[in-house]
Amino acid sequence: MERRQRYCTFYVAGELFGLPVARVQELLRAQKTTLVPLAPAWIHGLLNLRGQVVAVIDLRNRFGLPPLTGAGVAMFVVVHVKGELVALLADNVGDVIDVNDTAFEPLPCTLRANRTLFERSCKLESRLMTILNLEQIAVSSELPGGENSFHMGAE
Repeated sequence: MERRQRYCTFYVAGELFGLPVARVQELLRAQKTTLVPLAPAWIHGLLNLRGQVVAVIDLRNRFGLPPLTGAGVAMFVVVHVKGELVALLADNVGDVIDVNDTAFEPLPCTLRANRTLFERSCKLESRLMTILNLEQIAVSSELPGGENSFHMGAE
């Protein structure tokens, strides 16, 4: 019996990405953030989300892509990572879709270094969707021991 899972989808540079709905708290239109000095370049800043400080990760920068230009409307995908909230800066949001487990494939072994940022791909009718590895997206290799770059509280 095939199992179906629900995924929240969003776009970065025209490519479709997805996350399990259970990991997504909400979607927001991008808003002003506060700069974090000396943070990795892919940390877009901090967001005050109803009194909670949330780190914003710029997915374009994290993936080595140029910034969004023109009249594009950036969105925040607020997700749960290791017990904290993190906002992912995406170009646009898509739909919530149901996907059969049989539609997933492991990533090709020929992908290079950033392969750890992605979990697997999903074959949809007209395109592929890549599932993000949130734990790796939010970890900085620039910090000693690959520490979590967005962690604000004490361990």
